[in-house]
Amino acid sequence: MAEKWNFAWLVSTLTLEERQELLRKINASSKLSSEPLYVEADKNPPAFIIDTVYAVLPWYKRVLYFLMGILKHRPPKTVLFESEITALGKKIEKKYPGLYDYKTAYLLPAFYQHFIKLRDAAAFFFTALDASVSKDREAFYAFLGSVEMTNIYRRLLTETKPEIIMRNNPDGGEREWRQTALRLLEDITAGVSKDQRSAMYSSARCLFCLKELSSFPFDRFMKIFTKGPGTGRYSCPVSSLMDLLVPLNNILWSLQKVPGKLLLESLFVFLLQKRAGEPGFNIDSEINKLLIRAEESLTAIREFNRLIPLTWILRCSSKDMTLLPREISGGEDWFVVFKEYWKKLIERQFQDYLKEYRQKELIRSFNEILKGEDFIPIENTRTVSNPEGIPVRGVFAVSFLHAFYRIVLIPDIYKVLYLLLIGGDFRRDEERMEFSSAYNTLMALDEETKTFELKVSLTGEYGRNYLQAKNDIVSLAVKQRRMQEVINKAEEDVGKILEQTGGALVSMANIMSSILVKNRNARLDTLHNTESLSLRDSKFTSDVQIAADYFRAVLSLLKEIEAMESGR
Repeated sequence: MAEKWNFAWLVSTLTLEERQELLRKINASSKLSSEPLYVEADKNPPAFIIDTVYAVLPWYKRVLYFLMGILKHRPPKTVLFESEITALGKKIEKKYPGLYDYKTAYLLPAFYQHFIKLRDAAAFFFTALDASVSKDREAFYAFLGSVEMTNIYRRLLTETKPEIIMRNNPDGGEREWRQTALRLLEDITAGVSKDQRSAMYSSARCLFCLKELSSFPFDRFMKIFTKGPGTGRYSCPVSSLMDLLVPLNNILWSLQKVPGKLLLESLFVFLLQKRAGEPGFNIDSEINKLLIRAEESLTAIREFNRLIPLTWILRCSSKDMTLLPREISGGEDWFVVFKEYWKKLIERQFQDYLKEYRQKELIRSFNEILKGEDFIPIENTRTVSNPEGIPVRGVFAVSFLHAFYRIVLIPDIYKVLYLLLIGGDFRRDEERMEFSSAYNTLMALDEETKTFELKVSLTGEYGRNYLQAKNDIVSLAVKQRRMQEVINKAEEDVGKILEQTGGALVSMANIMSSILVKNRNARLDTLHNTESLSLRDSKFTSDVQIAADYFRAVLSLLKEIEAMESGR
């Protein structure tokens, strides 16, 4: 399962100490400003409530606005409000020239240029955030939690291991073991300290806000700008962009705190982990490059906030002096997501461990049928001892059937089957046809299995294609799709072998049983010449009994294998 469990690579490949050392090395060789992204608090003055402001004016100013209202035929409060709007517009033009024309409520070319820089800065973070916070949020929070909450991580990693839980409670069943692991998950996560919760929430919220900024529809925004006649410079009425500028203002206001270095380092380690095995790949160097670009992008965001009084512009153009940016929600669910990841991981660990445990039990059962000879899985397929092999569903059963053919069927059963094939006088033609078909299928099992084994070998069709897909330098989604295509084709071959052989075994088990009922009810006898066959071979009846027992035992084991692979 290559799969979405990216964190599993970090668990299996890097120990906690190695990961912390990696982050320390990166931290020592990189610099990142801790200056807040939103640095000017006066860009968001308190809401202007006209009744409150008018009520506290000196008496002479109220008289002035009263007289001005008479001249303009407007209420004094309206005159006050309009004067505040005008004063704000002039303030924007004076302090931030070239951004905004308050008389026409137009955004000017300088705003457009600053916006392009903001778009480019936000775009840098999109890939990393899309791969982590968007598509693999559970695994990323698990990784971040292993760095921020090392004590919790250590306990989760060790105390919930299936082998430890089963060792401590050997008499329990699968359900009880799983319930114990989930209770431990609850107990351990209840020990997350207040400081750890605060740090994780701060990081989760920061990344969420950064993701919202990187996902902002910048292109739609820029298409609304038009070139001025004869100038080639872009401008746009604020009213056309109000539905975009208000959410953007909220995002920028919410993203006041700069992402910490540890957070960005963890983000980039998580992003680059899939390339760790590539020849010549240096994760330290690559992360340092990304941190340099991150600092450049964060500086651009910081500069946009410093140079663009977005709340002022929105207030002035909308004539809403109460307008203020609002905090966007996000990151509050980090703890639920973190626990859900570990819950799924624990369940998957139990599924894999119990599958391995049951596989070992089945192999012990195989030994009885296979007369103590070693069970040899098909080469280059995934097994307990070869976790890098091709994960083909059903191949465990095919491996067993091939061993049964080689060790039991040919040496011990073939003789009586061949005797029935050439000398058996079947009472009904359909029974003769069923026996012949089953016989031919069982005899073809060796060739069918060897053909499949050749295909999945390192030099075979499936083996080569799987290895190539696995090593291709492409996106994870494309890599997984190509690998799965190979697996699907291999599973089709396995499915055919199991279906045909399984049907043949059922037929043989039924026919052998029918032959054995002769002494109890002659009408049910399958053969006309049971007695003559017994005279030709004194062991005929006992051999039929042995064959029937073997076929039933093999069918029973095949059902157990199917149940194991289905997780039942």
